[in-house]
Amino acid sequence: MALVCRPLYGGSTMRRWWKVTLAAAAVLALAGWITAPYVRDWWLVRSACDGAVPSGPVRELAAGGGHFTKADTTAHPRLGDYGCTLRFEGQGSGTLVVRMTAYTQRDDQDGEFQDAFPQEGFSFLRPMPQGLPGFIDDLGDLRFQLRCPDLGRDAAGRPRRMLVTAVPGQATARTSHAVYETVVPLVNSASRHLGCGAKPLAVPEGAAAPADPREPQRAVAVTAAGGTACGWVARARIPSAAEWRVAPLMNDASPAGRCDLTRRGEAAQTSQSLLFAAWYGDWSNRVVSFDGVRRPLTATARCDGEAANFAVKASKGIPGVGTAEQRRLLRAFTEDQVRRRGCSGLRLTG
Repeated sequence: MALVCRPLYGGSTMRRWWKVTLAAAAVLALAGWITAPYVRDWWLVRSACDGAVPSGPVRELAAGGGHFTKADTTAHPRLGDYGCTLRFEGQGSGTLVVRMTAYTQRDDQDGEFQDAFPQEGFSFLRPMPQGLPGFIDDLGDLRFQLRCPDLGRDAAGRPRRMLVTAVPGQATARTSHAVYETVVPLVNSASRHLGCGAKPLAVPEGAAAPADPREPQRAVAVTAAGGTACGWVARARIPSAAEWRVAPLMNDASPAGRCDLTRRGEAAQTSQSLLFAAWYGDWSNRVVSFDGVRRPLTATARCDGEAANFAVKASKGIPGVGTAEQRRLLRAFTEDQVRRRGCSGLRLTG
């Protein structure tokens, strides 16, 4: 009797089996591809901050760290706030690359300014380059303030504004041009999400980078300061002017700025200082008052629909720079600021 060998499966069954096998292999391969670290990096950067994070600069900002690990975005347009974060491995799985928060409500903004300028307001700050409307605080955080034409005016008739704080992580390249390349697009994105309508900011040209807060600001001789944002000091007839140097800590678009004058004292390890500060916005009324009483050696004006305030802070016992001279120099400083900003109603107090 002849033996007949038959296949265990029919032809159609075998084809189905191969299709299922191939499909399963494809799914596993795709899953492996999706979970590959470099693909996860690409996806997190692409999705972070609603796609506003520029890939190249943020990778440079995070240089030396591991893979990106997490991206979060929070948005409450009706409440006037928007924010996002991007994290990487760095020194831990939750290490910050960059965080951005934006507010268009006055109460939120006042709270941010309270953090940046407690007490008398003479907090550390650095100017931003090329007219960017903001400053860098003592922690190295970048704070931008923009006018919002699409939001009109608030109940008090003041122009609505947006305040943005951008925080590069401590483990990132905080003094790299990549900081501005990363955060300026985030500011522009926040303006769109909150309906601000501000004119988009431009990334500073060249190699401009945030200064290291731990490093002293470059100062120039008072007699050579004419071309700086504190050029008024070259014309102010400061006593013993040749002995003084000035650190220009302002630009004409920032909500705050300073002109810091210093000179070496008679003792080798001592120095004397004259600090002239300007703050723009109704929030600044707080820093020039104590228990509702305005401090002496301050000044006020109206700038772009809100209060602006100015003050001088001096070391004790500076030869030739008593109260009357400080008042004269404060007037020179404020008159220069009023001219630069197109303000009105300048009034000195005390």
